[in-house]
Amino acid sequence: MKILVLNCGSSSIKYKLFEMESRTVMAQGGVEKIGLPDAFLQVKLPNGEKVKIEKQMPEHTVGIRLILDALTDEKIGCIKSLKEIDAVGHRVVHGGEKFNRSVLITDEVKQMVVACSDLAPLHNPANLKGIAAIEQTLPGVPQVGVFDTAFHQTMPDYAYMYALPYELYEKYAIRRYGFHGTSHRYVSARVCEFLGVKAEEKKIVTAHIGNGGSCAAVLNGKSIDTSMGLTPIEGLMMGTRAGDLDLGAATYIMDKEHLNTAEFSNLVNKKSGLLGVSGVSSDARDIDAAIREGNQRADLARKMFIYRVKKYIGAYAAAMNGMDILVFTGGIGENDTLIRTQIAKGFEYMGVKIDEEKSMKSRGEEIVISTPDSKVTVCVIPTDEELMIASDTEQIVKNL
Repeated sequence: MKILVLNCGSSSIKYKLFEMESRTVMAQGGVEKIGLPDAFLQVKLPNGEKVKIEKQMPEHTVGIRLILDALTDEKIGCIKSLKEIDAVGHRVVHGGEKFNRSVLITDEVKQMVVACSDLAPLHNPANLKGIAAIEQTLPGVPQVGVFDTAFHQTMPDYAYMYALPYELYEKYAIRRYGFHGTSHRYVSARVCEFLGVKAEEKKIVTAHIGNGGSCAAVLNGKSIDTSMGLTPIEGLMMGTRAGDLDLGAATYIMDKEHLNTAEFSNLVNKKSGLLGVSGVSSDARDIDAAIREGNQRADLARKMFIYRVKKYIGAYAAAMNGMDILVFTGGIGENDTLIRTQIAKGFEYMGVKIDEEKSMKSRGEEIVISTPDSKVTVCVIPTDEELMIASDTEQIVKNL
């Protein structure tokens, strides 16, 4: 079975084509700058070479058509006909309380995704455009929606509720939903396979840290808490997002700077985090380079980032009355050896012992970075959200 996975953003489309029998990636790439004059598709070939195709793309349908043409192209393609695509899996960001699992996309499902769009105004409409584009270009091919929020629907009410008037939850569903659910689900399951243990018997903290970041407490295979909330702003300090912030500080800043809600949202979403504190960049690699040059604000930004991740990991160990496994994933978790090691070293009181030499040398691979006598097993597991989406799609389509 061949499954195309699409991740449609407001101005971008990432894709991977999987051969599910062997779990191999046949093709991958992405469209950027939809709606802008310099829009393009970049295709990553099996040998690592990248091919860039520039084309006017006023909306998503044109971008998806270009992706499909590339898949069947004589020079850079990997299939002879679009009929070889058996199903399409879509990343859908917000499923609200309506979806606790992946589902076959129907007219009813699309209406429910529309109803959740207020909670993710930049993402859900783009996801719907991708679904509509496939309906036009590949009519009759089954489509599956895989929701970022679904894995966290097992959180208990005392974990997901905000201490606001209850009427706001009843009227507007104001509560914590969490994101990166597909990644947290993948790595929490995969680490147990990697270690040869049963997820149903383990207390796992997953730290998905990159430009966006979140932690999750996974107890016996189910998410019981996560750091992101109603939106992806809450929780960890991120590349450009502020993370946890005193609400009093929010209203104070809005008054002093005369900001409306849209302007304040832009401030905490796009101008804060590592970028806002360092004044250098949202990228941890640039922060590291600035620190080596003596930039004190960059050093402060990195210290804040490490400290906040430590706090969440510790909080989730407390929530589960212990921690058996700690997993790092995401761009920073998989590749920034210094940040990862500094975070992991913060739990000696729990019996965590890190093999620093192993941790500082390993990038982008599945590996145990704790010592054999560590009371908590600390691992790095590269995330594969696209494979998770493809696997869910395969299971649903097989049962049609």
